[in-house]
Amino acid sequence: MIDQFERLPGIGPRTAQRLALHLLRQPEEQSRAFADALLAAREQVGQCRECFHLSADPRCEICRSDARQTDLLCVVADSRDLLALERTREYPGLYHVLGGLISPMDGIGPDLLQVTSLVERVHRLQPREVILALTPSVEGDTTSLYLAGLLRPFTSVSRIAYGLPMGSELEYADEITLSRALEGRQPVT
Repeated sequence: MIDQFERLPGIGPRTAQRLALHLLRQPEEQSRAFADALLAAREQVGQCRECFHLSADPRCEICRSDARQTDLLCVVADSRDLLALERTREYPGLYHVLGGLISPMDGIGPDLLQVTSLVERVHRLQPREVILALTPSVEGDTTSLYLAGLLRPFTSVSRIAYGLPMGSELEYADEITLSRALEGRQPVT
């Protein structure tokens, strides 16, 4: 069990041991409930057919919401980034999850990401603005420039401000930093 916990991101040997020992001390019903929840999540959670965020339904809660502005589309690398932006409670629009970033060194090109579906969605929704909320890194910059080139003929394209340190991950940024980064976004040129 400790070995399995160590395979999780951000879990070192001591934390893995602490988690395993905690679970072993729990009543059997709680351990079964935990195991059942893990299995149910694996079986039931997939991707939203609109934005590719994690969802147990064909369309996620955000895409189904009538309260969302459909003329704003925020592009993120993965669901962790979407959840980080949602924690700010500042962004009223829709999202599009790419499923990663362009990284030629790792063999990840645009064809392995949800780029085609993004372009199709922009054509269908015709948003007034697409916000690129990608990690400030070489891969994030490469992906942003590539997407801006594809989307600029159809809509305004901006990128969140660089209030985030270079090489940092969106999911670890606090809500205030993310809010300011969204507010200070700039057009991509």
